[in-house]
Amino acid sequence: MAKEKKDERAEYIAELMDSVIDDTSVPRNIRAVVKEAKDKMQNSNEKKDIRITSSIYTLEDISNDVNMPVHTRTEIWQIISELEAVREKSKETK
Repeated sequence: MAKEKKDERAEYIAELMDSVIDDTSVPRNIRAVVKEAKDKMQNSNEKKDIRITSSIYTLEDISNDVNMPVHTRTEIWQIISELEAVREKSKETK
């Protein structure tokens, strides 16, 4: 059951990222960074904590871009928040 919850949350985060990636009103460089963060998150060659932390740092770097639409900044903050929640949950289970 817990595995299903984790998978659902990962899918939800991926969907949030996809909504930014697919939004043509978002500058191309920002979409590319979100795609990079998504790829890092889904890289099964790394440990889960490393993947999540790497994705968070990647998104935090772009979150202050002056060219970013306000609605996108909010979405990125939501994605970061979800990733941090997953990271904290994984720390609790160790």
